[in-house]
Amino acid sequence: MVGGVCGNDNWINSYLDAILDAGKAASSGGGGGGGGGDRPSLLLRERGHFSPARYFVEEVITGYDETDLYKTWSRANAMRSPQERNTRLENMTWRIWNLARKKKEAEEANRLLKRRLETEKPRTDAAAEMSEDLFEGEKGEDAGDASVAYGDSSASNTPRISSIDKLYIVLISLHGLVRGENMELGRDSDTSGQVKYVVELAKALSSCPGVYRVDLLTRQILAPNYDRGYGEPSETLLPTSFKNFKHERGENSGAYIIRIPFGPKDKYLAKEHLWPYVQEFVDGALSHIVRMSKTIGEEIVHGHPMWPSVIHGHYASAGVAAALLSGALNVHMVFTGHFLGRDKLEGLLKQGKQTREEINMTYKIMRRIEAEELSLDASEIVIASTRQEIEEQWNLYDGFEVMLARKLRARVKRGANCYGRYMPRMVIIPPGVEFGHMIQDFDMDGEEASPSPASEDPPIWSEIMRFFTNPRKPLILAVARPYPEKNITTLVKAFGECRPLRELANLTLIMGNREAISKMSNMSAAVLTSVLTLIDEYDLYGQVAYPKHHKHSEVLDIYRLAARTKGAFVNVAYFEQFGVTLIEAAMHGLPVIATKNGAPVEIHQVLNNGLLVDPHDQNAIADALYKLLSEKQLWSRCRENGLKNIHQFSWPEHCKNYLSRILTLSPRYPAFASNEDQIEAPIRGRKYIVVIAVDSASKKDLACIIRNSIEATRTETSSGSTGFVLSTSLTISEIHSLLISAGMVPTDFDAFICNSGSDLFYPSRTGDSPSTSRVTFALDRNYQSHIEYHWGGEGLRKYLVKWASSVVERRGRMEKQVIFEDSEHSSTCCLAFRVVNPNYLPPLKELQKLMRVQSLRCHALYNHSATRLSVIPIHASRSQAIRYLSVRWGIELRNVAILVGETGDSDYEELFGGLHKTVVLKGEFNTPANRIHTVRRYPLQDVIALDCSNIIGVEGCSADCMRSTLEKLGIPTK
Repeated sequence: MVGGVCGNDNWINSYLDAILDAGKAASSGGGGGGGGGDRPSLLLRERGHFSPARYFVEEVITGYDETDLYKTWSRANAMRSPQERNTRLENMTWRIWNLARKKKEAEEANRLLKRRLETEKPRTDAAAEMSEDLFEGEKGEDAGDASVAYGDSSASNTPRISSIDKLYIVLISLHGLVRGENMELGRDSDTSGQVKYVVELAKALSSCPGVYRVDLLTRQILAPNYDRGYGEPSETLLPTSFKNFKHERGENSGAYIIRIPFGPKDKYLAKEHLWPYVQEFVDGALSHIVRMSKTIGEEIVHGHPMWPSVIHGHYASAGVAAALLSGALNVHMVFTGHFLGRDKLEGLLKQGKQTREEINMTYKIMRRIEAEELSLDASEIVIASTRQEIEEQWNLYDGFEVMLARKLRARVKRGANCYGRYMPRMVIIPPGVEFGHMIQDFDMDGEEASPSPASEDPPIWSEIMRFFTNPRKPLILAVARPYPEKNITTLVKAFGECRPLRELANLTLIMGNREAISKMSNMSAAVLTSVLTLIDEYDLYGQVAYPKHHKHSEVLDIYRLAARTKGAFVNVAYFEQFGVTLIEAAMHGLPVIATKNGAPVEIHQVLNNGLLVDPHDQNAIADALYKLLSEKQLWSRCRENGLKNIHQFSWPEHCKNYLSRILTLSPRYPAFASNEDQIEAPIRGRKYIVVIAVDSASKKDLACIIRNSIEATRTETSSGSTGFVLSTSLTISEIHSLLISAGMVPTDFDAFICNSGSDLFYPSRTGDSPSTSRVTFALDRNYQSHIEYHWGGEGLRKYLVKWASSVVERRGRMEKQVIFEDSEHSSTCCLAFRVVNPNYLPPLKELQKLMRVQSLRCHALYNHSATRLSVIPIHASRSQAIRYLSVRWGIELRNVAILVGETGDSDYEELFGGLHKTVVLKGEFNTPANRIHTVRRYPLQDVIALDCSNIIGVEGCSADCMRSTLEKLGIPTK
């Protein structure tokens, strides 16, 4: 490469010219700081020219001493010998590259330092409040027990599996192609190991005694070119038969894939494009869970609904869905991240190929990270595959920190005050594998069983063997999608450049399924093209197999083939989150060569069935493979160790650990099921609901909108089929005053969602005559019991008061506090603060980050045109209150219309999406957009499908306009 570069004199000279000019500019402007300050590239732009080389030198290596580079150029220019000149130019080129590399490393180090400093002080403050001396026993326990450090203390307290009551478990995995049999793993980037894992987890859990039903919720796909099975509303999963496990069956028991329709019906969407439709999934899933809970209750609980014991989200998008569902139903949430966004972002930034903005545009990474933070806020348990995932990946998040988790867990164990702080329990449970095939293939001594004379070799064997000139050689097997991070090209280079290894073994690459490289994604096509180029370059024909197609069920046969040839399995990914393939290989008696980065280190500690290598060192990879395959005793010992220890990764073991954690959770059930508060409200009989949630209007204009909305449906309102709900950040007393001053009656409404969703009231009139009657407001205490879970209360209030005193307006030497506690507008589950100068408000994302770093789980909102700050429970919101109303009073969300303005409070975006209709009222009454909506972590279109048919914009807010709009949305007005 260097020779080619140095031979291009035009390229080299352009860089040397740029360095010379930059050096002259630096020398001429370095002393005075005045007239010499104009940079050459700026002068060129003014003259209408632009030099990429100049730009590279100034923007990439600026800030470093370039004197030596200039001297090198001067000496090179004086050389008469072309060879000597080229040598100096070559040296020059590499020095430029080295300067650029150093600058990138410095920028990365500064970025990480800045982020660490941003979180260090708040975490230190939080730890200081937790710094009471621990009991001696707790000190020792904390020091040596990782489970206590992560908040998982149930391992020593595991109940017997046979003692479990009947459980209903809901799993959620939204992306990819999910079906029970013949999975199309590798068809695209989303149909991967996670799909296999969640399907097998559902099967395994349903086979456990005491587990009555497991639902795996995913997306219904009706797109062309996809199997019809992905469009079936439900699919029964065949249970996994575990030894000594009893099965209790009923009509609706077992494991099922439930496909919920959401998003465009005729399109298959990649996971990055599912975000705007998550609310729609939540509404559909909520309807299914409520219906199924009642159905199961009819079967086994004497008519009482049997609600889910947990709702378990897999990956970030499913984490958001699980958080919303667990909050709406008041049941526990469990979360598994699979591959975390912050870790991916850090890795991509280190590569330096994309800016943060480009990464976000491609991967919607900021939306994903915020979803993972929300999942930490709402989860009771977070399941990780390895300790490394907790300590190196989750520790990157605002909402989790190992040392603070340790302190909080110790205080919880002894009943000490945590000052409103909460940290989810981190639990390490490695994924399981199915062992049925291993039992068939190996005898009790670990030797491969002799095949039956009548048995035929699986068809995939001949499909692979046709590639080889000598198919009798040991087979090196790699199973990985063609992605850069899987590092397949380095493996091929290691094989191609090591003649002894090529003479000893064959290489098989199972890289998913493909029709043609031209039809693959750009990234996959590039990797596969590189692999084929390397095969040609090293002339590996007859030594490398790369079949185009295989069935999911044939993967196990491929492992068997590699074991029969006394081969090895290899996984040299740059980083491996877990690597189920390593477990599957061990299950079939295959020794492994695995990356030393990530979960394989912990797997190796258990199985001790191979060697770990640096994935960047192709010589080390080749040496390890040759050593393992050539030393027969080592090969046999690794195989035997794997077969002996593999039971620790079985599905029964996984389910035992999983269920034991669930059983330690205190019961949580939906409170609306009992109607203990005995509230009788007109909303019970409504078929349609109109929700007025306009934040962008003055109180006068809001009163006009309310009056016109009621007038538009006067006939239906009087007949009882349509009801009204006012949803606002106002308190109930402010609402009462507003309606009375406008000459309206509070009982025109069925319910009031107040304080941004933290309070729910029902109006009623008492008294026998109009002259003596008065309006009262009944608080829905069942709703309050839903949202107050993990509410920080007084501890949170004290911290917010302290924080508010630090937000000041500075004018010269004067400092003026701008945020004050507002007790008048606060309630049990809403802490209100008055803002006297919105221009000095910190961005909401900074406040949310601060709360998470402090382990204070809450939902912070700016409202009233940023003149008020409301902090409410994490499960409280106006959209969640509507879901609660729909379930408690039996209202279909499809029959709900929400009226909003063109702008609103900081929870504005949550009022869009879902199965309900949204009407955007446009007009002069809307206040101008303020800075509330300029500080999102991600664009609005990442969470709202603005082209959705359920969203309609209308000009004006007259009664006639309202009437025609509601009729278009299917809500009757006549």
